[in-house]
Amino acid sequence: MPDTKKTFKNPISLQIDPALFEKAGDEEKAQQVTMRESVSFTKDAMRRLRKNHIAMVSLYVIIAIALIAFIVPNYYPYNYTKQDVTAQNLAPFQYSAKEQARIAQGAEVFPHIMGTDALGRDYAIRVIYGTRISLLVGIFSALIVIVIGIVYGSVSGYFGGKVDLVMMRIVDIIYSLPDVLIVILLSVAIKDWVATSGSDLVARLGAGMVSIFIVFGLLYWVSMARQVRGQILSIKEQEYVLASKAIGASPARIIRKHMIPNCVSVIIIIAAMQIPSAIFTESFLSFLGLGVSVPMPSLGSLASDARTGLRSYPYQLLFPALAIFLIVLAFNLLGNGLRDAFDPKLRS
Repeated sequence: MPDTKKTFKNPISLQIDPALFEKAGDEEKAQQVTMRESVSFTKDAMRRLRKNHIAMVSLYVIIAIALIAFIVPNYYPYNYTKQDVTAQNLAPFQYSAKEQARIAQGAEVFPHIMGTDALGRDYAIRVIYGTRISLLVGIFSALIVIVIGIVYGSVSGYFGGKVDLVMMRIVDIIYSLPDVLIVILLSVAIKDWVATSGSDLVARLGAGMVSIFIVFGLLYWVSMARQVRGQILSIKEQEYVLASKAIGASPARIIRKHMIPNCVSVIIIIAAMQIPSAIFTESFLSFLGLGVSVPMPSLGSLASDARTGLRSYPYQLLFPALAIFLIVLAFNLLGNGLRDAFDPKLRS
């Protein structure tokens, strides 16, 4: 029979307890695993962005506004240029006498959700088109700023020395210019020039919108250039950059393949912040009459036109102002979320 007698180790014995060397079970091994799943920088940043509820709500608001601005006009029964002198300055969901007569005859008349303006045009479709213009200006202006800023900042930071000195002094000069005054002067001069150019592109977009794009291309890239230059200066002495130089890679390839991908987080953050700035600038210029050309509506021009009847028809100023507020606020909150998600210093 097997010996079932238990033996006890003397507590004052120097002999090592063999029980300490028994193999660990699967459950014990799992408890010792503390490493998290290996993910890329972009995937980890997007995971942290999804945990930011304010930024995600802002993203959904932007998507909803974009869908309304680009899809609804295709199915909306009114046109932003069609005038009806019998339906001037109607309140929201109010019908003109002509429309009430049609309803009395059994016809279906779609309501004016936001009322009409002084020329009898449906106000909701004009606000929707103005929102579309604001989004287009914000996105394309951000793209212009990204392209110019990345190229300029990369070249300045990579070559350094006198090249960097001259290029950064140009940036300092542009920074020292009064923004509002220069924007107004450039908008007037460029708008007159593009209006007489006879270009098909200008005819499609309008002289005002082309002038806004040119203004952003001339003035608003300097912040992006400075940020990209700072990133390039911090990484150009890294081992992988020196290895690329050692094997004979050209400066253009090193910047394109190795440096710019490591600046993506800064580029995304600045681009997200640039879009609301561009939208606000476009609305400001349109409010002064220097933005998009009539009859194309803009949120800024709608707010400007509403000033004349502010006491009698305050809703005509409320709707475009609310649209500008929602767009700018959503992009700013999303930009803050992107900054928190893509900034390595804030990673927990």
